[in-house]
Amino acid sequence: MLLSDFDYELPEELIAQTPVEPRNASRLMVLDPAEETIEHRHFYDLQAFLTPGDTLIFNDTRVLPARLIGRKEPTGARVEVLLLRRVEGDEWETLVKPGKKAMRGATIRFGDELSCEVTGHTDFGGRLVRFHYQGIFEEILDRLGETPLPPYIHEKLADRERYQTVYSRASGSAAAPTAGLHFTPEQMQSLKDAGINLGFLTLHVGLGTFRPVKAERIEDHVMHSEYYAISEETAKLIRDTKAAGKRVVAVGTTSIRTLESAAVGKDEIYGRSGETSIFIYPGYDFKIVDAIVTNFHLPKSTLLMLISAFAGREFTLRAYREAVQEKYRFFSFGDAMLITRKKE
Repeated sequence: MLLSDFDYELPEELIAQTPVEPRNASRLMVLDPAEETIEHRHFYDLQAFLTPGDTLIFNDTRVLPARLIGRKEPTGARVEVLLLRRVEGDEWETLVKPGKKAMRGATIRFGDELSCEVTGHTDFGGRLVRFHYQGIFEEILDRLGETPLPPYIHEKLADRERYQTVYSRASGSAAAPTAGLHFTPEQMQSLKDAGINLGFLTLHVGLGTFRPVKAERIEDHVMHSEYYAISEETAKLIRDTKAAGKRVVAVGTTSIRTLESAAVGKDEIYGRSGETSIFIYPGYDFKIVDAIVTNFHLPKSTLLMLISAFAGREFTLRAYREAVQEKYRFFSFGDAMLITRKKE
């Protein structure tokens, strides 16, 4: 398939710059690919489309304050370092801008209490760096780092907790699993009270979020690996849900990628952890996921390809055109979709 098969026109004014309040006041487009129907609701209506015994699966990753602004020694040139993934100890994979100022051996200083040395290059154009500091790294990062908002968001975020899900727990992501930003604690409790199961897993969002697809044949694109973990408790909840004939509803593309990476067969999944570079595009046979809660995604992105694999490319693009016509808000702080499983 061609990259151009996943393009659509989006007016810039529909790219959400700030989140809505409360979180679940965002709009919800409900898609049934089998019937090819589209319904317009609000996120607080989600429960109306779930039944007791269904299971929602959330990614509980937490965004690091991963954007550091420093000065290269001894020139004082400004350098931006974006943490992507801890390799081991104090060595991290990063993106550095401008890269030409970050050759092997370069030192970048972020104030008096933190510096890093560039120790190598990565195969995706990033840099390996080793941090030097006195004290606890996470506490220093929390003081000096900034929340790494996507480049299409130009507004300053007043409260950086607004770019975290209310259930975030495991620090390690360079970006938020944005489908989960719509949930409030009250809504999650209401879902539990209605007999909806809530399960959690972890995928630390890394370079894949920032890396555009450059290959014209999408099959030639290579995903960057990301760490994931799913407990046996969550895996058993999923198996029990399947055995009862109920649905597993993945909250966000990161949950989908984790579930499908951990699957060992149709409706079979067990607790495990590791690295995944799974790339899901049309033609993929889903093993675990029955329905999806997701945001609207960038044109020509791997996330749009994933959603197209689930709902069908033509129907997905038709829904996106209708979302533009109805002036939905797009991307990280935008509105959401609920998509049911396309029937075989």
